[in-house]
Amino acid sequence: MFSEALLCFGASSTSVDEHDNDADENSDKIYIDSIFPECKDVDECILNAANSIGLKEIPCYEVKMGEQCNWIKKAQESFHPVEVTKGLWIVPEWSTPPDVQATNIILNPGLAFGTGEHATTKLCLLLLQSLIKGGELFLDYGTGSGILGIAAIKFGAAMFVGVDIDPQVIKSAHQNAALNNIGPKKIKLHLVPDRTFTASMNERVDGVVEYLSSHEIRGISETEEYDVVIANILLNPLPQLADHIVSYAKPGAVVGISGILSEQLPRIINRYSEFLEDILVSEKDDWRCVSAEALLRSATWLAPISSSPPLLENLFSEDL
Repeated sequence: MFSEALLCFGASSTSVDEHDNDADENSDKIYIDSIFPECKDVDECILNAANSIGLKEIPCYEVKMGEQCNWIKKAQESFHPVEVTKGLWIVPEWSTPPDVQATNIILNPGLAFGTGEHATTKLCLLLLQSLIKGGELFLDYGTGSGILGIAAIKFGAAMFVGVDIDPQVIKSAHQNAALNNIGPKKIKLHLVPDRTFTASMNERVDGVVEYLSSHEIRGISETEEYDVVIANILLNPLPQLADHIVSYAKPGAVVGISGILSEQLPRIINRYSEFLEDILVSEKDDWRCVSAEALLRSATWLAPISSSPPLLENLFSEDL
């Protein structure tokens, strides 16, 4: 829970170990390594994360400074072609596709989530592959690197619409779409400002603000309806945003919810049963993906993304 909370409050990535090399193997302590962007106040992020899950004490921690280019390069070196299923590969921009005849999704995730290696992303890709027959309008709620939208277009979708709260993510997704020869007619990416967006514009990565100024940034109209909607984000916002996520699906459209551990599944099914029917669950490792058909929508729970629903800020993570 604390690892997930760190992602909510500013960490770019986290990894969890039950012990470290210098500790007693019988210790019941859990060790978390996190990477934060240079612009983030690490102390504040950790305090907010601890408070959000009700920790009575702030965990002991150590902060080490490193050069951004080093950890990005390290991450790239660890990112190799991934075979999601037969005929479907995720291929780093700097690698040669192992199977040129396959559906190859070319990625350079940069600072965005979504390399295709995590079980939740694989579950969503397999769901999309089974759903897209041709001509569908697809909404990715928390787009990350753009991996799901790019896959949807390659499977035959007519349009991919993605939303996220991070301008770096929007930039990364646009660049990855271009790597896959997907033009602006088939992709629309929307930056949803959080409450700190305006105040923190000067702290953004160099070039991001200028890049965004040349692209249309607006909320998604509540009149738009989608054939497939997927939200592969963190557990905490999934119940609170249930009506908001489902409101963009046409009646009878399929909604996919991922980022769920097995023990969290009953809570999600209970919450989404109000809006969905014929619920199916797919699984990989200890992760679950829920998919179901949207019920007839009620105007009382339809709200545009531009209205910034509660808990929207800092909660998107394509790979978790």
